Amino acid sequence: MENTITGKVIVITGASSGAGRTIALHLAQDGAFLVLASRNEAVLKELAMECRDLGTKALVVPTDVTDHASVWQLARTAYEWKGRIDVWANNAGVLAAGTFEKMPWENHQRVIATNLLGYMSGAHAVLPYFKYQRRGILINNISIGGFLPVPFGGAYSASKFALRGFFEALKAELTDWPHIHVVDLFSAFLDTPGIHHASNYTGKVLKPAPPVYDPMIMAQAVRASILHPKSTRYPGAASLLFKIGHAIAPELTTKFAGLLMKMYLRKAESASSTDGNLFNTVNFAMSTNGNTRPHLKRAVKRLLKTGALLAGAGFAVYLMAGRKTSRHVR
Repeated sequence: MENTITGKVIVITGASSGAGRTIALHLAQDGAFLVLASRNEAVLKELAMECRDLGTKALVVPTDVTDHASVWQLARTAYEWKGRIDVWANNAGVLAAGTFEKMPWENHQRVIATNLLGYMSGAHAVLPYFKYQRRGILINNISIGGFLPVPFGGAYSASKFALRGFFEALKAELTDWPHIHVVDLFSAFLDTPGIHHASNYTGKVLKPAPPVYDPMIMAQAVRASILHPKSTRYPGAASLLFKIGHAIAPELTTKFAGLLMKMYLRKAESASSTDGNLFNTVNFAMSTNGNTRPHLKRAVKRLLKTGALLAGAGFAVYLMAGRKTSRHVR
C-alpha cells in the first residue's frame, strides 16, 4: 500500500470548495477512501456523491476546525470508519482583508483560530493515531503566504508564517518516527472561490494577486506527497521564485508587495464591507475554481518578469555585499 492511493484513508479539511474539493475529486479517481470535513454539511454530501460516482467511498464529517473537540471527533470518526488514518490533509483556511486597525479585532482572531490553530488542532488530533500505527502522512496547505507577506491581510500572513515555524518544529520533534511524514505545500496563489468568501473591509472588490494557478496543481502535489513524501513542495512555477526573491531581498520584496496592493485598491471597484465566511459557512461559489485566471494572463507575464528582475537584483546585491565583506576581512 506504500506506493498507491487506492484504499488509503485520507482526511481532508476544508473539503467543500476550492483546493479541498479539487483534492478530493482528484484522489477519488485513484480509489482513495475519503473523509470529507468542513462546516457545510449539505455541500459535503453533494461532494461525497460526486466522489462515489467516481468509484470510491466517501464519509462526510461536519467539522469546525476552530473547535478542537470537533477536530478530535473528526479524527476518531475517520479512524473508526476503516481502522486507520493514512493521510491527513490540513486545508481549511479563511482570509480577512483590510487595513489592520480598521478590521474588527474578532476577525483577526478568527483568521488565526482557523488558519493557525485549526492546523495545529488537526496535527494534535491525528498524531496519536499515526504513532499508534507507527506511520502516517500529514500534509499542510500553507501557500507561498508562508514566505511572502500579504499587505492588508496581516492576520493571514501571521497565520501562514507561524504555520511554517510550527511545522518545522514538529518535523524536528518527529525525527525518531521515520514513517511519519510532515509535508508542507507552499503553492502560488490559487484560483479558488476563497477570495469570494473572504472577510473584506478594504471597501474594494478583491481579486487574487497574479500569477494565479488552477487548484489542480495543489491536488497533484498532494497526490505526489502521498506517493513520495518529502518535507516541502512548491506547486506553481512562481512559488519558488517568490520565496527566493524574498530570501535574497526581503525589504525590496515587501515594498513591492505593498505597492502592488495599493495600486490595485486605488483602481478596483467599490464593495461593501463583509465578514464573509469567517463566522458562518456560505452557500455560494462552492466550486473548485474561482474563475479569476482567464482575466489575468497579461498581469501574470508582467509579474513573472518583475519577480525575475527582483530576484536577479537581490542576488546581485547579495553578491556585492559578499565581495565587500571579503575585502573588509582581508
